[in-house]
Amino acid sequence: MADGVQPRKGMPSPQLTEEQFRARYLGQFQDPAFDAVRNEIERITAVAWDSYSQYRKSPRVQRAGPGYANPDYELSTDWIAAADAVRAAQQQHDDPSSPSRFLLINCSSRSEHTCPGEMSKTWRLVTLARDVLEAHAGTVVEILDLSRLASEYGRRIHPCKACFSTAAPLCHWPCSCYPNHAMGQVQDWMNDIYPMWVAAHGIMIVTPVNWYQVSSPLKLMMDRLVCADGGNPDPTLTNGKDAATAKKIELDGWNYPRHLEGRLFACIVHGDVEGAENVRRSISDWLRYMHLSPAGRLAELDRYIGYWKPYATSHDDLDADTAIQEEVRNAARTLLEGVLAQRAGRQADVSSELQLPRQK
Repeated sequence: MADGVQPRKGMPSPQLTEEQFRARYLGQFQDPAFDAVRNEIERITAVAWDSYSQYRKSPRVQRAGPGYANPDYELSTDWIAAADAVRAAQQQHDDPSSPSRFLLINCSSRSEHTCPGEMSKTWRLVTLARDVLEAHAGTVVEILDLSRLASEYGRRIHPCKACFSTAAPLCHWPCSCYPNHAMGQVQDWMNDIYPMWVAAHGIMIVTPVNWYQVSSPLKLMMDRLVCADGGNPDPTLTNGKDAATAKKIELDGWNYPRHLEGRLFACIVHGDVEGAENVRRSISDWLRYMHLSPAGRLAELDRYIGYWKPYATSHDDLDADTAIQEEVRNAARTLLEGVLAQRAGRQADVSSELQLPRQK
């Protein structure tokens, strides 16, 4: 059995030489305005190379303390702050006297603030849902606008490194792979996003179809939420990222904690030619696998806006499609009623009471 838990090795090294590192690092200072501080940049580059070559992933650490398997283990202060935020969000979620919280996620990268020069239809659908939820007293609505990955300076979601596929306990909750200061993998948005999901009682995902798939911003977030489904909330158990230790823990029996279990969801997928139904199914399957539950029959929707029509007039097509607008509102109403019923300890699906904007 000992041989069976040894991590497999054999991939080529990605390590850069100092010359390669310098060329890549200095590539971010191409603006001639930086020429006036070129000496200072050279000094910063030398420090960055030292951090990279010595692999100081987490240069600031502190003792884990009580509540961890190894209280003397030194954890990254970045991770401790992220874990504290997740715990605070969970307490907020669990407080029966707190308002009902909804997270609406705009998954389109399109925005008038960057190259497309025009807002996305996805954003417009999100605002329809927001208006329904905010009209009900005692609700808190938060919008996660993933378009900011493309339009806002320093917004990043780094890719999942697939620690879970080595062994479940190696995937920490929240993710401890980032920030990685040695590699320059910083400004990761997920430590802000995890508490949004945790605090929410109801979550609505609104996404376009991009080449038969979910949008790239949504996929980045989906992959990084793997730690919410079975992830290890105590990195000291695995001595940080010790793969062999994590394998042994998993084989000895892992309890697979579902950190988002029980929350309700709605899902809106819109396309223009193909793929909407399959994308809606894939998102729904993913959320169900994490033990979230659909809010009701009308909470899941796939539709085409301006089917096979010019992209240039797609917003006009949405203006004219009052049926889909009402269907989005009905999805929000279904999510709202589902959350209110769940928190009151009763079951409800408002779908049967809502007027359908079309039959077939």
